[in-house]
Amino acid sequence: MLEELSVRNYALVENLTLTFEAGLNIITGETGAGKSIIVGALGFLLGAKAAVDCVRTGAEEAGVSAVLFVVKEHHDARLWLSARDINLEDGRVIVRRSLKTTGRGSIFIQNIPVTRNDLAEFMALLFDIHGQHEHESLLRRETHRQYLDRFAALENEVTEFNARFIELAEKRKTIEAAQSSTREREVRIELLSFAVDEIEKAALKLGESRELEAEASRLASFEKLAAAIENAARTHFEDGVSVLSLSRKARSVLENAAALDMSLSSLEQRFSNLYFEADDLAAELRSYRDKLSFDPARLEAVEERLSLIYKLKKKYCADKLSGETKGFSSLEEAIFAYRDEAQAEIAVLSASEENREKLKTEIAALEKDVTLRSRALTAQRTAASERLSSEISTILKRLGMNGARFAVRLAPKESAAGRMLLGPYGADDVEFLISANTGEPLKELARIASGGELSRVMLAIKTVLSGGAADSSPDTLIFDEIDTGIGGEVAIVVGEELVNIARRKQVFCITHLASIACRAHHHVLVEKVSDERRTVTTVHSLGADARRDEIARLLSGDKGPVALAHAAELLAKYAPA
Repeated sequence: MLEELSVRNYALVENLTLTFEAGLNIITGETGAGKSIIVGALGFLLGAKAAVDCVRTGAEEAGVSAVLFVVKEHHDARLWLSARDINLEDGRVIVRRSLKTTGRGSIFIQNIPVTRNDLAEFMALLFDIHGQHEHESLLRRETHRQYLDRFAALENEVTEFNARFIELAEKRKTIEAAQSSTREREVRIELLSFAVDEIEKAALKLGESRELEAEASRLASFEKLAAAIENAARTHFEDGVSVLSLSRKARSVLENAAALDMSLSSLEQRFSNLYFEADDLAAELRSYRDKLSFDPARLEAVEERLSLIYKLKKKYCADKLSGETKGFSSLEEAIFAYRDEAQAEIAVLSASEENREKLKTEIAALEKDVTLRSRALTAQRTAASERLSSEISTILKRLGMNGARFAVRLAPKESAAGRMLLGPYGADDVEFLISANTGEPLKELARIASGGELSRVMLAIKTVLSGGAADSSPDTLIFDEIDTGIGGEVAIVVGEELVNIARRKQVFCITHLASIACRAHHHVLVEKVSDERRTVTTVHSLGADARRDEIARLLSGDKGPVALAHAAELLAKYAPA
């Protein structure tokens, strides 16, 4: 549950902190006030991609943070945190995300840095945000199976099936390689063995190419290097006015002066240190100059060694490297990775007949297991589809779609040739169908549903999925523009359904309808404030009188006595106790 949200320098928001409660949290405000900014800030915290233009003009960094309470029953979220050694404090976790105008950002859960993908994965366990974009997701058939499996509490079984399906696919791939023709296997083994032998004979060392490149550069630039060292030596200790001779003279003079004036002792000591340091540097320069020599044989050997490494890279790592090393710390590491893969493939190709028979037995057992699991999933989905169809149809009637009929169609997966198939999630194709009016046939959602109808279908799905003891959906639901295309009695029922969900979940709803806003347990108002310099968006919680004024504005656009009286009536009738 979201307990506190802080937004800093995000879009038009300068700085705000809001506390929220369980139940139904309503967000209202005039068109253009910035309600979408609040949803954007939440989306930013949930792991959505973000561009630097979300940073408020004049600021260098935008930041959004939240205090979340993770209930004991939310095992998935707690296991996710535990697997990453992130500890809850009194059941709470602090999530922070920032983005600079340079494009760099940071994300922390508690004080542990995480990636954006990690953030999105974790927050998806706790939040479900519904806006116009989710209308589009409802039209995609691949999401229908996910909704049905969540309703039927099949998510764990589907995950287990998927793991077994992947294991079966990998073993089939392995045996296909192992069962290729004898000659093909022999040729492949010969090629791989040659590659392994060539790499082993090279006796590479990690980081060797970088060291050789540096040495080759040094040897190839011998003349310039020698001239630079010779010039440094003359300047430092060979010329009559060299650094060493001057520091020696200065030290001698100051020794005599310090004998006459003790206050010069510290200065004399510093010149002594300067002299000794210059003397040490002179010794090191002499040593380096004495050792410096041009060795054409060594340069040739280094270039030959580098040529060998580059040849191995070109032969065996062309698909692993592009320009600089990609995913590897050095060329040698990439070459070793190819060697290891080649050795593993040789082991598979050289497997004995006994091992291949063992693999066949394992595959047969997996095929039987996957088949049984898929049949069980189909049976449970079939039963659940009937219940889901009935429950959603009932809710749609309450939401003003009196003649609507919703159905979940299950069909076996088939190949182009008409053969039954098993996929990563079972043997079923799942599709939602709807008849919006009495007497009309069931059709795909995309063919008959308007924006308002899709909003109601999605609300019905959320209502059904958020109920029951087996509910594994997120604890916090966010509805943006759920009231699209509705009004009157339908809006009243939509409000009732939101309250029903809010009995089990924390719900956020952005709305323009007074008949929905009046049902809030907690109501916040978004306003845009401008002065001569700039415009900012502010958000604040509403007390009883302010709520009545805002409901009146939603009703008629003003706060006249008639609107205020109507608002008070709505609040008296529908506001939760």
